[in-house]
Amino acid sequence: MTAAPGRRSSTFTRLLRHGFTDPSAAERLLDGPELSPVRSDPILLEALGAVADPDLALRGLVRLLEAQSDHTARRGLLDTLIAAKPLRDRLLGVLGASAALAEHLARHPRDWEALLTYEPRDLHPGVEEFERGLAPADDPVSLRVAYRRCLLSIAARDVCGTTDVAETAAELADLATATLRAALRIAMAAAPQDAALCRLAVIAMGKCGGHELNYVSDVDVIFVGEAVDGADEGKALRAATKLASHMMRICSETTVEGSIWPVDANLRPEGRNGPLVRTLSSHLAYYQRWAKTWEFQALLKARPVAGDLDLGAEYIAAVEPLVWKAAERENFVVDVQKMRRRVVENIPAAEIERELKLGPGGLRDVEFAVQLLQLVHGRSDASLRSGTTLDALQALAAGGYVGRADAVQLDDAYRFLRSMEHRIQLYRLRRTHLVPENEDDQRRLGRSLGLRTDPVAELNREWKRHAAVVRRLHEKIFYRPLLDAVAQLATGEARLSLEAARERLVALGYADPAAALRHLEALASGVTRKAAIQRTLLPVLLAWFADSADPDAGLLNFRKVSDALGKTPWYLRLLRDEGAAAENLARVLSAGRLAPDLLLRAPEAVALLGDGDGDGGGLQPRGRAQLEQEILATVGRAENAEQAVTAARGVRRRELFRTAAGDIVSSYGTETQPAEPDQGALVDRVGAAVSDLTAATLAGTLRAVVREGWGDTLPTRFAVIGMGRFGGHELGYGSDADVLFVHEPREGSDEREASEAANRVVAEMRRLLQIPSADPPLLIDADLRPEGKSGPLVRTLKSYEAYYRRWSLVWESQALLRAEPVAGDEELGRRFIELIDPLRYPAEGLGEDAVREIRRLKARMESERLPRGADPKLHTKLGPGGLSDVEWTVQLLQMRRGWAEPGLRTTRTREALGAACAAGLIAAEDAEILDEAWVLATRVRNAVMLVRGRAGDTFPSESRELTAVGRYLGYGPGRVGELLDGYRRTARRARGVVEQLFYGG
Repeated sequence: MTAAPGRRSSTFTRLLRHGFTDPSAAERLLDGPELSPVRSDPILLEALGAVADPDLALRGLVRLLEAQSDHTARRGLLDTLIAAKPLRDRLLGVLGASAALAEHLARHPRDWEALLTYEPRDLHPGVEEFERGLAPADDPVSLRVAYRRCLLSIAARDVCGTTDVAETAAELADLATATLRAALRIAMAAAPQDAALCRLAVIAMGKCGGHELNYVSDVDVIFVGEAVDGADEGKALRAATKLASHMMRICSETTVEGSIWPVDANLRPEGRNGPLVRTLSSHLAYYQRWAKTWEFQALLKARPVAGDLDLGAEYIAAVEPLVWKAAERENFVVDVQKMRRRVVENIPAAEIERELKLGPGGLRDVEFAVQLLQLVHGRSDASLRSGTTLDALQALAAGGYVGRADAVQLDDAYRFLRSMEHRIQLYRLRRTHLVPENEDDQRRLGRSLGLRTDPVAELNREWKRHAAVVRRLHEKIFYRPLLDAVAQLATGEARLSLEAARERLVALGYADPAAALRHLEALASGVTRKAAIQRTLLPVLLAWFADSADPDAGLLNFRKVSDALGKTPWYLRLLRDEGAAAENLARVLSAGRLAPDLLLRAPEAVALLGDGDGDGGGLQPRGRAQLEQEILATVGRAENAEQAVTAARGVRRRELFRTAAGDIVSSYGTETQPAEPDQGALVDRVGAAVSDLTAATLAGTLRAVVREGWGDTLPTRFAVIGMGRFGGHELGYGSDADVLFVHEPREGSDEREASEAANRVVAEMRRLLQIPSADPPLLIDADLRPEGKSGPLVRTLKSYEAYYRRWSLVWESQALLRAEPVAGDEELGRRFIELIDPLRYPAEGLGEDAVREIRRLKARMESERLPRGADPKLHTKLGPGGLSDVEWTVQLLQMRRGWAEPGLRTTRTREALGAACAAGLIAAEDAEILDEAWVLATRVRNAVMLVRGRAGDTFPSESRELTAVGRYLGYGPGRVGELLDGYRRTARRARGVVEQLFYGG
């Protein structure tokens, strides 16, 4: 019989008001025969409207009623549902939150009775109560059914708010413990002969061990086996392995009832490659000799749960001392950093924004930080040795290792995120940590957490708020207490002791924790505004310093910069308010010696580290014209040449810092800006920037010297020709400026007077650019001139012409391939290039005698010029596959084919290599190999200069310096071996190409 239109309209409105999203379908179900006895009872509708998903709950209730065996059973369920509010709330709450448990009730329609009564002891049942609930199960199928029945009661307490998230997680862990015991009992009953041979202990790990299990999660375990008295150990271990394997299958296999959960034993020694069951002595031998830091971190949650509990207790007693020594391991910091990065790196890009567990600001971040603090401070404070995250966090706060307010925030965030995780998994009983994208799923999730006004918007707002708290966890709970210890900030509550602060700094990788504490005290103590801002900045900066190869240097350099600029009003404001500035500064100060040395000579250059103002701000290198304009203007304002060149060198120092800082930031990357992936672009940018800066500095120095000695007019035209890397726009941070000087007397000038003037200019330029000062010197190297060191420093254009016509050797023609005017008279520079072009690009190419001579010179250089004791395979300049190999190969192509191929007529190595490839003179694969080797060798040389503050052609031998070079090149902590192997591999491939192209096979 169809309901009247007026009633239908009224019911439809009521259903909408009670949260139904499909009122029409709900009306049909309410009007169906199953609910006919109670369809008009307002209690049912009110109760359905209170659950997470009223539509889901109503469908589940109808299916449960349909599954009842007869009318009497159905009526008994309905009567109890209406009369007993506790049952109504529990049953409908579960049906509205879990489609999977609704399926279970439809298959086992009498299991709803498990929710009927709650004795006081059942409010928070323990392992024994769950064991009683599972006791009748004597086969895998009945165990799964009994497990779901127990899970039903846990879910009912959870969704009704009888238990909080921590209590629910503990109950799930206790149920897992009881289930493991039941599964092992079934396995032992099936193979009593195996059970008689061995003692087998099951050690729970992970969330089960920590009493914080999810609804659906792998249950991590480790098995320990021993022979019973008189039994053969080998036979006993084989028997224990059979029992353990059978137990795992019972829990993991899927039937129509589903599976219980997978049992994962991969945390055992050697992981899946190791034996499933080991003796206690075998476990200890492994942990003492081979275990990695993460394995001791995992053992924080180890707990015996099944089998021989005495053996399990022996295992825990034996491994516990090893756990609390893990922070003393030499590679502790490196392992910690690698683990932290690996968590995020392994998340698929499409899922990272929805990852509740592993993503930034997720559950793993809280757990990881808490465990790290436990490993550091639990050595001396036994109160921290809890396997449960929230208990450990509370103990850390009580001991002063974490600020109480910070601990409360993290506790709230962790509980909210775990509640989200529980309710997401409860819906389908599937193992997932992804926040659903579907709006209906988000609506159900939000309502299940008590968000009713606008469930979707409120859910996302609360989720993001809590995740933001967690994302600050390192500065919040790991670094801030260091400041409390030295600055006496947190009055009225427990503080981190100085000894505990030292322990934490050691764990972070600080080699001199006492000095680090002194720096923190100097920076953060006091009640001034400066100290207050420093206390805000330092937790973040300490995290970035600890992420570098040399945290001590970063903190020391920061103190020096702060001491120099502390009274400058804009300095701390820049770091506090501009997002990029503080992180850029931290990266620069801890990346090596060169950039901090440049900055400390003029700390105001820290302003460059901000977001930039479009007018010389920021870290993008400035162009040649802009640099020269500034330097010439600076020179023009000076009173004499020495002041002028001092000012020009000051500009050079600032711009060197800009280039170095930009290079470091681009190479290391920041939280908001990933590392530059194009290594060739980085090399080109640095080479062009340093070369342009050198050229502008020479132009300014030349102007200053000429103005002081001769006014506006020198009696001779004068030009500076860049050579080598300078002419090729490939200068590194530690490169000298290779040049030639050329002049031409002006009409009517005395040649001798002109020559004397030109030589005075050269001598004065060299002197002024090398005067000891706070600025780095610019060394001028003119050894590539005709006759080398024996020849005059400066020649007339005619003298060059005569020399090259009569005396020039093939190596000099080769050197001229990179000649380019860089300063002085532009017309004279152009005419010099016209003079040398026929020498460097000879018509019809090189003769065979010249080719043989070049090859002979190269071979001689390889055998004679390599420093004694140097490893040829790691020498970036002269070693096989190094810079010299690539450059001589390219230059030989230029001299042989430059006359016919205009693209080869360039001073730049990579540009010439690209032109040779485009012209078909070299295969694309070979060109790529040579380019990769040249770029890598150049980056290594730049890295060595940045790290050590002095030039070098091979890798540093000191461990921290080598690690810093690796970080610059993109190799994370602990990957120094990969760095050296990668360089050798790249150089070896390049040498193979050189053998073919340069030496002719």
